Amino acid sequence: MKKLFIGAVVGSILLFFLQFLSWGLLNIHKNEMSYTEKQDTILQFLGQNLKEGYYFLPTVPEGTSQEESAKVMEESVGKPWAMIQYHESMTNNMGMNMFRGWAVDLIAVLLLGWLLMKFANLNFTTTVLASWAVGFIGFLTVTYTNSIWFEGCTIPALLDVVVQWGVVGAWLGWWLTRK
Repeated sequence: MKKLFIGAVVGSILLFFLQFLSWGLLNIHKNEMSYTEKQDTILQFLGQNLKEGYYFLPTVPEGTSQEESAKVMEESVGKPWAMIQYHESMTNNMGMNMFRGWAVDLIAVLLLGWLLMKFANLNFTTTVLASWAVGFIGFLTVTYTNSIWFEGCTIPALLDVVVQWGVVGAWLGWWLTRK
């Protein structure tokens, strides 16, 4: 149990640091947060026309018939569309957000470590490959599937999986297989 916990704490710190590099210092996700000089005008318009929530445009009101929904979607092909996450008030709680991010990383690495320790013949290579497998499962079923429907960019997230889960796997492969 001690070995699992130490492995998870160190692994979560590595994962958290690599996430910081990806989103902060190296900024490989910059295309996911592009700037527009019209942001003040857009935010003002949204504030006057939306309540806090998540929006997909174009869509139809709840209760619209299947036929009418299909017609609206067909008429929308080739025209602009948008996804909006609108919040009425921005908060800046960096400390709590960072803590929550690290706590999620700790839980993820704990779960991975627990799973790895169930392997009968755990070795370094198996640990790295299994870590990548877990990372790829998350990437494929969440990030990539969403990009199929919403045409998002997946290359930065794919790089995150390869690097972050590779490094965590290498750490756990060394730590968990030590005698």
